[in-house]
Amino acid sequence: MPFRLIPKLTLCTLALATLLACHQQPVKSTAYFPPKGDNWAHVAPEKAGMDAALLDQAVAFAKTQETTQMTPNFSTQEEIFGKLLGPMPTSRAATNGIVLRHGYIVAEWGDTQRPDPTYSVAKSVLSTVTGITLERGMIPDIHDPVAKLIHDGGYESEQNKAITWEDHLTQTSEWEGNMWGKNSDFVGKEAFGKGERKPRELKKHGTYYEYNDVRINRLALSLLRLWKKPIPDVVREQIMNPIGASDTWQYITYPNAVADIDGKQMPSVSGGTRWGGGLRINTRDEARFGYLFLRQGRWGNQQIVSADWVKKATAPSPFGPDYGYLWWLNTGTSSTGKKAWPDGPSSSYAAIGAGSNTIWIDPEHDIVIVWRWHNGSPNELIKRVLAAVKE
Repeated sequence: MPFRLIPKLTLCTLALATLLACHQQPVKSTAYFPPKGDNWAHVAPEKAGMDAALLDQAVAFAKTQETTQMTPNFSTQEEIFGKLLGPMPTSRAATNGIVLRHGYIVAEWGDTQRPDPTYSVAKSVLSTVTGITLERGMIPDIHDPVAKLIHDGGYESEQNKAITWEDHLTQTSEWEGNMWGKNSDFVGKEAFGKGERKPRELKKHGTYYEYNDVRINRLALSLLRLWKKPIPDVVREQIMNPIGASDTWQYITYPNAVADIDGKQMPSVSGGTRWGGGLRINTRDEARFGYLFLRQGRWGNQQIVSADWVKKATAPSPFGPDYGYLWWLNTGTSSTGKKAWPDGPSSSYAAIGAGSNTIWIDPEHDIVIVWRWHNGSPNELIKRVLAAVKE
């Protein structure tokens, strides 16, 4: 066949088509991913490179560490956090958990299929929703002021107008205002219980860390305005269904947390269960969420959130404790210089909620630990599980 010159436009078109085709190709995977349902494969610890006796000892320890913070009937909820805005269940499971190695269940104890409140683990879910929102182009740049896209009055003041999406994710927004009857300053015993704070002068956005549920509830409302559909639907469609989660989880809103979205009344979610409602989910579904991050945002042949987002979300910000984009880290780069889990690798990170509820992810050892309703010392379990690793 004689040689023919191909016009530049055609070459560019072919290159673009090839790029798009490659982007749309499924990501090939040889890792194990559990199917939807209860048929999550168990393997003997020895087959996963772990010492069975030491792992049994770790589980035995975990069973003795029932939480003393949260009563089984949540009777101390308002004393701890203040006046409720949403519903609470009347009971919960006892301490329970699961350990994954290479994606397989190597240990499981307690009732891991009961959906319970998970408190601020929901923040890491909202972080993931934000990542998906960014990757869809609905947020052009994570460093943009939220006010560029959201015009509901929440970002018009001098204090709030320059707050970025990243500021919200790193808990450095210093957003000032009221969300669903709770003020961002956390002042008032009735409203905030033991969590009430003394008044202080607000700082410039992005320069001061403060763990603040009111401000995360503001982030959730801003995400709702972008998606124009309830965030629980987004979580279901974009995260939970793709990872094969059960149908038992719920993201429950406060009855008064309703916003007008293009003439339709839609509920807005919270970043936790501090004032009731929040994400109720079982331990196995939390393990799926943790495993999604262990696999760099991939589930099977589908990239649910990019590996780049996972990397950014689990990188420390310059202010406050070891904290990323609503994920707790173990880098030891905070002002104290101490690691959250001294016996865990610096690369490990976790979603953590009151209670205590923990999803701990260890890329170095290919492990996920979910531990629910424990007494607040996850390092004590982590060191025992890692002691069982042979490799």
